[in-house]
Amino acid sequence: MIWIDGHLVSEGPGGVYGERMLHGCRVWDPKRSKLAALYHLGTELDLGPDHRVLYLGAANGTTVSHVADYVEVVYAVEVAPRPMQDLLVVAGSRKNIIPILADAGRPGIYRPLVEEVDFIYQDVASPRQVAILIGNSCFLKEGGTAVLMLKSRSIDVTRPPEDIFSEAQTEILDGGLRILDRVRLSPYYPDHLAFLCRRD
Repeated sequence: MIWIDGHLVSEGPGGVYGERMLHGCRVWDPKRSKLAALYHLGTELDLGPDHRVLYLGAANGTTVSHVADYVEVVYAVEVAPRPMQDLLVVAGSRKNIIPILADAGRPGIYRPLVEEVDFIYQDVASPRQVAILIGNSCFLKEGGTAVLMLKSRSIDVTRPPEDIFSEAQTEILDGGLRILDRVRLSPYYPDHLAFLCRRD
């Protein structure tokens, strides 16, 4: 990852979401991207030029655009038509983003389009967040890494987040993934926990 004066940056064409430029690089704002927040909290996750990424919950393409600056290709899955319009604009300035309008909870729909990937990043605000990750783990190559940005309030606003995180951990392990780390995203994103997983 590229850091300049304490700022996480990526190399690529700017103007995606009004991001600041620093020495010709795009500043990756942790207040606009949970993945950037994870890096700012000290997590070491390498994204390399030969990596293929499956991004679930691509939304408007803010984080997708930064990931694409680092890797070979990003398969960007988004179910909502309105954010997809913005994602298509982002993909128009980068040849390595493949937008897929589909429900991440139904990976069979886009299975013919997606190759085996090195990295899965999931930021889908759904009560079925863990099940979606497990369902898409069929795309993850052996030794590959998956990151789940778990939002407890998307699962149940009435229960303590720690109870939800604990249940999610059990579900991830039962789904065949090994958990490398758990990182709370405070102060950037309260009630969020990042699960870093690996497929062995």
